[in-house]
Amino acid sequence: MSTEPSHSEPDTATPAEAVPDPAADAPENPEVPAQPLLPKRRIGWVFAVAVVFWAIDLVTKNLVVANLEGKEPVKVLGGLIYLQVIRNPGAAFSMATGMTWVLALVALAVVIAIVWLSRRLRSIGWAIGLGLVLAGATGNLTDRIFRAPGGLQGHVVDFISAFAPNGKGFAIFNIADSAICVGGALIVLLSLLGKDYDGTSTKDKKIKQAEEQA
Repeated sequence: MSTEPSHSEPDTATPAEAVPDPAADAPENPEVPAQPLLPKRRIGWVFAVAVVFWAIDLVTKNLVVANLEGKEPVKVLGGLIYLQVIRNPGAAFSMATGMTWVLALVALAVVIAIVWLSRRLRSIGWAIGLGLVLAGATGNLTDRIFRAPGGLQGHVVDFISAFAPNGKGFAIFNIADSAICVGGALIVLLSLLGKDYDGTSTKDKKIKQAEEQA
């Protein structure tokens, strides 16, 4: 009987548990694509734009009241614009005169709706548009509350008369009215281009629906 120690071959096999399993890293359902990352929320843009233009509206109204009320219209840019103070109990561009408290409630409803919607905003364009509308609604609502005769019936200060004094050439308005118009036009344009407030595209949604139905 041989007394030499036996020399067994070294075990070079990799333990089963150490062998990488390709299936372990595979998605559970490879047919379902990963959801695309959504853009960041843009609520900060809404309130930044709203605060800036609300402040501009308030400052310009106070300046013209302090310096131009009771005086003749001031011609600017060769008569393209006339600056004068008009106390307006109606809506933008002197419409709906005599419905002051109703307009104040409408403006308040607009403010609440924009604040509620802003939580879901992911589009910078929509955020700027809604911020402008919010600034305009808040600017005129500030007049309704704090200017005479007060109590949601205050008269809005208008001071920009285009082409002729007293709104005879086009209309007489203020910065808040302009913000509402520009913001509203921007929102309409984005809607026509298929850009939604949540940062998605109407075109992309239609393509996705078509793929799901196929």
